[in-house]
Amino acid sequence: MTPTGKQKISDRANQFTESVIREMTRMALQYDAVNLAQGFPDFPCPPQLKQAACEAIQEDINQYAITWGDKAFRHAIAEKLHWYLGLDIDPERQITVTCGSTEAMAAVMLATLNPGDEVIVFEPYYENYGPDTILASATPRYVSLHPPDWTFDQAQLRRAFNERTKAIIINTPHNPTGKVFSCAELTLIAELCQQWDVLVFTDEIYEHILYDGTQHIAMATLPGMSERTVTINGLSKTYSVTGWRVGYILANPELTGAIRKVHDFLTVGAPAPLQRAGVAAMQLPVNYYEELAKLYQQKRDNILQILDVVGIPCFVPKGAYYVFADISRFGYNNAMEFTEYLIKEIGVAVVPGSSFFSQSEAGRKFIRFCFSKKPETLAKAKERLLKLHSVLQAAN
Repeated sequence: MTPTGKQKISDRANQFTESVIREMTRMALQYDAVNLAQGFPDFPCPPQLKQAACEAIQEDINQYAITWGDKAFRHAIAEKLHWYLGLDIDPERQITVTCGSTEAMAAVMLATLNPGDEVIVFEPYYENYGPDTILASATPRYVSLHPPDWTFDQAQLRRAFNERTKAIIINTPHNPTGKVFSCAELTLIAELCQQWDVLVFTDEIYEHILYDGTQHIAMATLPGMSERTVTINGLSKTYSVTGWRVGYILANPELTGAIRKVHDFLTVGAPAPLQRAGVAAMQLPVNYYEELAKLYQQKRDNILQILDVVGIPCFVPKGAYYVFADISRFGYNNAMEFTEYLIKEIGVAVVPGSSFFSQSEAGRKFIRFCFSKKPETLAKAKERLLKLHSVLQAAN
């Protein structure tokens, strides 16, 4: 007799949905919409990287690299960290190369969290953080970021820390709002982490994409924080290679040992030839990053102008390559309804704000635009969004 009635799906998997962001890309393809949803550039990466990747394959760097990362790549990362952030990182004992920053965050949580641990998460948040915490059998504890500047209430943050707090996640520059955490904010967080013996998981994937003279401050550089900070980064955003899936983790040797074990059994290793090409990325001159910031500032100003003309109120980002917008005036019950309307009727794909909140109701009046696109892509989006402007005018 065949047994029946057993639960086939784990309790963990039942606690979250598929990625809404990736679903929006699938819908964009289905309806031939301009994809301003998923956060990937639609323009080429630096030619030095393409050449380096091709050369690595031609040189037969096609087998496993060392599990925790190609030696040349790890040393190149350490050299860049030294000139950019002033950090002295041992590439042999403190760097783990992963399959993108997404795997990096999962590996970090699985290596450090236990059932009953709490992780503080600022919301809105990048959609992976909640599921990652659940997969690690921990409990997310949310602290709100408040518009228009997306600041947090110090009293609420202090109340979030307790004996069960194991870690706090910081994403700066921030997805989806474009907030860049200030030195004062990071200093307060650092003080609380030291008071309660809490780790910091800091996602700094957008570290070079900054506007209006804003400065990126790495938590690991603050007094007393180098040993308790786990920094997550990667090639994807800065070098326009989101499909390469090459990320990396910086941590003290003890944490790195645990992270490397988890990483090994999750993915074994990131693509070997693309890690070797990462050496070329790390060796790009300082002016590359200056020009990158200028390029994205132009794109940001372009999308802000488009949204202003169309009549969609938004929050001006200080970093990253997204604009968070307020759709309250459009009369839809929730952001998903409005997003589907934009995709199917207007021909522009965005992400509903509900994707970035633990309770979907909290995000019902927000949508996120991605502007890491070619000028012609943004021009096409503008042309289509002007149809929305016409609809609004007719309605009024």
